[in-house]
Amino acid sequence: MAIPVIDFLKLSGAERAKTMAQIANGCEEWGFFQLVNHGISEELLERVKKVTMECYKMEREEGFRNSNKAVKMMNELVAKKSGEKMENIDWEDVFLLTEENKREWPSKTPGFKSKTNISFELDDRETMAEYRSELKKLAEKVMEVMDENLGLPKGFIKNAFNGEDGGDNAFFGTKMAHYPPCPHPEMINGLRAHTDAGGVILLFQDDEVGGLQILKDGEWIDVQPIPNAIVINIGDQIEVLSNGRYKSVWHRVLAMTEGNRRSIASFYNPWLKATIAPAPQLVEKVNQEEDQGYPKFVFGDYMSVYAEQKFLPKEPRFHSVKAM
Repeated sequence: MAIPVIDFLKLSGAERAKTMAQIANGCEEWGFFQLVNHGISEELLERVKKVTMECYKMEREEGFRNSNKAVKMMNELVAKKSGEKMENIDWEDVFLLTEENKREWPSKTPGFKSKTNISFELDDRETMAEYRSELKKLAEKVMEVMDENLGLPKGFIKNAFNGEDGGDNAFFGTKMAHYPPCPHPEMINGLRAHTDAGGVILLFQDDEVGGLQILKDGEWIDVQPIPNAIVINIGDQIEVLSNGRYKSVWHRVLAMTEGNRRSIASFYNPWLKATIAPAPQLVEKVNQEEDQGYPKFVFGDYMSVYAEQKFLPKEPRFHSVKAM
């Protein structure tokens, strides 16, 4: 089995209906699919690859090798020859890019360096800002396709994520991660299995180094590397809004002995104050008054539960937030 690969450009052509059906299948049967011809230029993506590689080499690699907690724990366990597996930690170097934390973006990489406390060099920061802007637009296009496939009004998911006040409140964050070569991959995961808490996730993964897998029908399936594709996956909030028609799925990253895996995941998530519930159009009238199915909750409450239960089954999270 292979993760569905969908030509997004065909949405605008004679094969629109077929492409819509392919996306529906990706959302309903897989929870993951890959987009090619998604409208983000290869030139920009090549710049992003260069930025992330330089950033890791210049700012992150030494710190990971010398002070990362997972590295220290592995060295200690190997020295003890205990054969113990590291269950509650990941072989991952990661930091977050958002509009709110720009001053915390890397400072040693050329182009990420700040000229003053207020303004910054162009190049790398502008590359990532441009990339994030393009990814956000793509996320909104994907959500509009979901609206149409679900029979919802155009903009329903986006509006739900922004909250009732009509503002542009939805959260859009980008997680830059690397999974360096691991000398003992049998002892640790690159990233433990989980579902994503938020809405639509857009991943620009490594062209060559694999390791990302999803759980389908009880089997772990590789998300095959495809140069310059964008991997889309469903978060828990889309599952709720779709009343379970679309489901978030378990996924993980394996630690690998060879290669340094690049992973740039962008998350289009609800505003923390947004109220999330199944779309009324997708709830049978006979069930609307009954206390069953997915709960109605404030996203910030869900995130509080998720912070403690990320690597546990999602169903208890829904029950917990319902009680809140």
